[in-house]
Amino acid sequence: MKKLFAWLTITVTSLILTACMGSQSSAMATGGEVTGSRGQNVSEPVPFGMVAVHKGSLKVGLENDTLWGMEIPTRSISVDGFWMDEHEVSNSKYRQFVNWVRDSIIRERLADPAYGGDETYKIEEDKEGNPITPHLNWSKPIPRKPNEDEERAIESVYVIHPIDGTKMLDVKQLNYRYEIYDYAAAAQRRFRLNPEERDLNTDHAVSEEKVMISKDTAWVDDEGKIIRQTITRELSGPWDFLNTYIVNVYPDTTCWVNDFRNAHNERYMKLYFSNPAYDDYPVVGVTWEQANAFCAWRTNFLLKGLGGAAKNIQRYRLPTEIEWEYAARGKSGNSFPWESGEVKSDKGCFYANFKPDRGNYTQDGSLITSRCGIFSANSNGLYDMAGNVAEWTSTVYTEAGVESMSDMNPELSYNAAKEDPYRLKKKSVRGGSWKDPESMILSAWRSYEYQNQPRSYIGFRCVRTMISDNSRSAVKGAKASKSSSKSGGGKSKAGSGGGASVRKTRR
Repeated sequence: MKKLFAWLTITVTSLILTACMGSQSSAMATGGEVTGSRGQNVSEPVPFGMVAVHKGSLKVGLENDTLWGMEIPTRSISVDGFWMDEHEVSNSKYRQFVNWVRDSIIRERLADPAYGGDETYKIEEDKEGNPITPHLNWSKPIPRKPNEDEERAIESVYVIHPIDGTKMLDVKQLNYRYEIYDYAAAAQRRFRLNPEERDLNTDHAVSEEKVMISKDTAWVDDEGKIIRQTITRELSGPWDFLNTYIVNVYPDTTCWVNDFRNAHNERYMKLYFSNPAYDDYPVVGVTWEQANAFCAWRTNFLLKGLGGAAKNIQRYRLPTEIEWEYAARGKSGNSFPWESGEVKSDKGCFYANFKPDRGNYTQDGSLITSRCGIFSANSNGLYDMAGNVAEWTSTVYTEAGVESMSDMNPELSYNAAKEDPYRLKKKSVRGGSWKDPESMILSAWRSYEYQNQPRSYIGFRCVRTMISDNSRSAVKGAKASKSSSKSGGGKSKAGSGGGASVRKTRR
């Protein structure tokens, strides 16, 4: 009987292992040829509102600066595939972010004993009653007919205009806190905890010198002011590479007045972000820091919705400068996002929203921004890659441009510390806007803005790195780009944006 029980145990165990590891698992092999241990196939669905930009190469930069007549260096660069928003982030999408932050504050207060203390708005235990990391209960709606305490919690995020009595959001409260783990910095050999792993040259003695790191942290003080600090300290562990940010997320609607003095733009200041008439227009008045916060929120929002499948998803982020240019040029590497070297068709129809003539903003049909996507998409399926609004990239702006870039997946990043000189806070901006002339909407045209400066003519769109890009269209695109560059002409032939892989010592 004991032998039978032992045999049944072995059989059941074998069946379980076979089910979990496969009938031909290399882990079970005792000898023979090495056949490999294959991973589980992962299918990446098309992200909502995004299009695939497949891997390829381009010649970055203007071969001749048509505005100043200067010779600007160019360089051939290759980039991996990525997903990109087909439209610029609109007011309605960014408003969803703002409203989420508003509702999270309300839920926190509904759970606060100072406002009645409804514990059901915050989950602190699992189904078995074990303590877990406290988080908000989004399945419980904010009451439509609140009692007195609930009313105080809801109304606490609003203020009354002292002059006209309008009820409006208290934008100073709309702060979003997020954390970003710097995997690239953590992987650097010089930050290994074991001193013997920091230098592989066996001729060198193992150094016991202290290794210093720097990380960003932030908190809100008792007066509601965001305090940001860059901490420098001795390396202690993986938590040293977790950076914390707190960003006020509400767009600066006053940019419409501050960008254009002696202009009657009060209507845009009051209506552009809040009125439904502008729902599908690109959001503006958003700083580089706010754009990054949106990317972080969008990532977290998606991951919570996906559950276990989230482990294979890459983060939303701003495109590098080279990724942006590569996507804008299209599959043939054109000077503009469209095939023609002109800005309007033979019938006189413009291809983008920009400033066609001196002071004649309306010649292309729009005075300021236009609704996203009213002009045709480029060959990558992307809209408004020229004009409408210029767009933030992740790349720090340097005058060296392509000369400072790697030739593969370039990235030149520097998250300036608060105390850094202001000149180090320039970020590359691409695409030109509704207020810019023809020469500034070229796909290769480079410009910049300071990371904390909101503008009425700068917006953004997100990208996501592909898990794997095996599309044959990438090869076809590379051949088309190579063929077009041989054909000559006055156009720049290829497209992609980025920066050199440079790691900052202080973020």
